[in-house]
Amino acid sequence: MDDKEKRSREFGAVIVRLTKGENLTKEEARECWCQICEEKQTELQQGAFISALKAKPETAAEIAGTFEALYSHDTVKVSVDTPEPLIDNCGTGADTLKTINVSTGAGIIASACGLYVVRHAARAISSNCGAIDVIEALGVDVESGPSIPKQSIEKAGICAWNAFLPSIHPKTLARVLSQIRFGSTINLVGPLLNPTMPSYKVMGVPSVEMINSTAETLHMLGLKRVFIMHGLDRNSEKGMDEISTLGPTHVAELHEDGSIENNIINPEDFGIKAVKYEDIASTRAVHTDALALLRVLSGKDSGPRRDIMCINAAPMLYIMGKAKDLREGYNMAIAAVEDGKALKKLRTWVTHQNEGPEQGLSTLERMLEQV
Repeated sequence: MDDKEKRSREFGAVIVRLTKGENLTKEEARECWCQICEEKQTELQQGAFISALKAKPETAAEIAGTFEALYSHDTVKVSVDTPEPLIDNCGTGADTLKTINVSTGAGIIASACGLYVVRHAARAISSNCGAIDVIEALGVDVESGPSIPKQSIEKAGICAWNAFLPSIHPKTLARVLSQIRFGSTINLVGPLLNPTMPSYKVMGVPSVEMINSTAETLHMLGLKRVFIMHGLDRNSEKGMDEISTLGPTHVAELHEDGSIENNIINPEDFGIKAVKYEDIASTRAVHTDALALLRVLSGKDSGPRRDIMCINAAPMLYIMGKAKDLREGYNMAIAAVEDGKALKKLRTWVTHQNEGPEQGLSTLERMLEQV
């Protein structure tokens, strides 16, 4: 038996173990994903492994092993010079309630409040309108890297890394994501594969059951403070990878000492009433979702869409020590929209994350004319 056949059989045996509900060690998960990165297994074997791991589902150790393989073998590392630590906010895109692009709005608003927000996002795969699609529609250059996003975080205080760019992830991420249409371990790990590796993170997950395991994973990976959430709709059994304004949100907060604190928060905690899904739902069209975001940032929409974006900016300001609690963070976010700082931040972002700022700014101006 040659080495290739032996490796294939051993990989197949791991898949059988997963189908029986057995967990892998972090080292085993890392080795399997390393073989996927190096394409040492057939596409059928790779797909079977990804499906079986998700169906089991994943443990914190398996997610950590996946991250280590993809970060080591498939992520360009970029060092940046900023006066404050970096923070990232993201969802997985694998939730059941498809909203407007909340995390992008929250990131822009939080940056307008003084945070250095370094996002790692993708085009739409399991969601309707990916964050990269939406910010591209507003004039941000998402096809250049890595020098342009580096310039943007250093000069504008915000940037976005396009997860589908070969110059950022040359081997695996885009290849796998472009071939599957279901939530997988990559949905959990992909948002973590940030070339600048922020030490603070706000992250939504697609189920309540995944909240604590994700917090444990991020602790294993050395992040300082983390806020993990899954929001629910009181009128259905569906959920979102954001703080919800439709009902309660389950939260896990990872503190610097490694302890994990669980809470449930409600829209009423922010002084607002729960809304209907239709008030915050994605339009399923990039252009119209981008306009919806722009209406919030320009102060033209002060309704449920503004509220959910500002509520989701709140934990970013809270874990970075800018706000003493979530309610204060929410009020800070509202103020940043009302006084024009949020829209100004978007202009600055478009200016600096662009090889040709004039073209990006003209795109933004055309969009503003439609608001």
